[in-house]
Formats: sequence, structure tokens, C-alpha cells
Amino acid sequence: MPRLSRLALERAKSSHDQIAAILGTELLKGAYAPDSNMPSEPDLIERFGVSRTVMREVMKTLAAKGFVVSKTKVGTRVRDPIHWNYFDADVLAWRVRLGLDDEFMKSLTEVRRALEPAAAALAAQCRSSADIARLRECVRQMARPDHTRQSFAEADLDFHLAIGIASGNPLMRSMASVIETALVASFAHSSPVDDPASHEATISGHAAIVAAIEAGEARAAAEAILKVIDGGVYRIDVSRKRQRGQQRK
Repeated sequence: MPRLSRLALERAKSSHDQIAAILGTELLKGAYAPDSNMPSEPDLIERFGVSRTVMREVMKTLAAKGFVVSKTKVGTRVRDPIHWNYFDADVLAWRVRLGLDDEFMKSLTEVRRALEPAAAALAAQCRSSADIARLRECVRQMARPDHTRQSFAEADLDFHLAIGIASGNPLMRSMASVIETALVASFAHSSPVDDPASHEATISGHAAIVAAIEAGEARAAAEAILKVIDGGVYRIDVSRKRQRGQQRK
């Protein structure tokens, strides 16, 4: 599955990071039921061959992401998924590695449709000349004819992050992991670079967003980015229907 390097870059990770990823993924898969206890600390230490200090840091990490809570004389209890922080970059990366089902992709799209138009509208009100230059450079990079799926996805991500910056709202900028995960899901199924006409239409859509932001037209900017998001969803739907048709043959 094609993935953006920011989410899936394989760095030299500490044992703490590796264990947190393993246990976090197991929690996402439902290996430990809500309100049940995690395996005991001695059992986890034996399983992973690490010190008590490392294991306690792992549990602190999982607690910070909303997965577990430690209680005196009770142990480490698994929290209900409603408390899990899906805006956390690590949690999203672990979820991507499990595979993104239709329901989760729908959730990602709903969040993007709710927040990105607002970011574009704010950008139209707050943008600087440097912001416009950055956005135009992103579009120029997206228009290159020599893209692979991943290199185009990187350029696309840079564009959407630049809108968050132009909005002047630090919380909008913090949406990066959600946008990135949505693009990972999208380009796993279909990419504009697979078809010249789709590539051209995608570039035109992004250019329209920049034009509206530069003109200070908040509503037009919001509508333009919504059109781009929905275009990506449509492209995925077409690709999936085609794949299902081939599987029936």
C-alpha cells in the first residue's frame, strides 16, 4: 500500500517506540477488550525483554493517547475507544498499518469536509504574499509530469499543509496527521497521476483554491477545497467499483 513518507518513514526507533506501536496496534485490533486489564507488568517485561522503566514509559505513552489508564491495586485498564485520540499522529499511523476500511475512510472524509473548508476560508482572510507564493509553488510541484503516486501525494500534502499555515490558526495546522492519513487512503486506491485528464483536473482544482484565497474570497475558497476533497472521494469510489467488478470475473 503506497504511503507518505511522513507517516510511514522507517526510522531507527527505540524499544519504547517499537513496543508502544505493537501494543497500540493490538489495542486497535481489539486484542484487549474495553474495561479489561492489560497483561501484568512482569508478563510484558518478559514478553518484550525490556526493563521495568521502559515498560512504564510505554504505558505512560499509551495512557497519553487515551488507550489505557493505570489504577492503584487494579492494574492498567483498557479504556473505551471513545477516549482514544485519533488525532494523534502515532495512532493514525498504527491505524493505517492495519488497513483503512470503508467506515474509517468515511470518518476521515467527514472530518476533512468539516475542517478544511474552514481553513481555506480563514486563509482567504489572513493570507500573506508569502503564503500565496508557497501555495503557488505547491501547485507548480503538483503539475510536474514525472510524478509517481507517492511523489504526487507528497506534493498534495504540502499544499494542504500550506493552507493550514495560511489560515493563521495553529489548530488548523495541527490537522496535518488527519489530512495525511486521508491522502494515504486515497492514493492507495487511485491517484490523479494514473490518468492525464484526472491529473490536469486535479491541478486546476487546486489552482482554483489558490485563486480564491489570493482574491480574499472566503466562500469561494471553501467551496473550491470541498470540490477537491469530494473529487478524491469520487475517484476512490470509481476505483473500488472497478476492482470489485474485476474480482467477480
